[in-house]
Amino acid sequence: MSANASTILVVEDDDIVRMLIVDVLEELDFKVVEAGDGEDALKILNDLNQPVDLMMTDMGLPGMDGRELATQARKVRPSLPILFASGYAENIDVPHDMHVIGKPFSIDQLRDKVKSLLDN
Repeated sequence: MSANASTILVVEDDDIVRMLIVDVLEELDFKVVEAGDGEDALKILNDLNQPVDLMMTDMGLPGMDGRELATQARKVRPSLPILFASGYAENIDVPHDMHVIGKPFSIDQLRDKVKSLLDN
């Protein structure tokens, strides 16, 4: 893993899906921090010693949904790129400066989307 690897926070309540996404991102040489729900994600985001270059979150989380999480995340880290993963990508409205990837996505789609967001 390169020393300057970007850190991605993956928020997904399905353990198996989260594990798969984390594996793929680590294979692509990203550092990954994991959270199973919005509350855990906010704990990580509130720790300003923890670098996070991109948050990838499921829309349908227990308790706080992905959109609420994104709103809270931006209060702490206003410029954080946010990528929603959703099985209903074409049906969701995301704020203009946030992004969405439809599930299921291929490894290549995920890589290209993440790289394009990090390169901005």
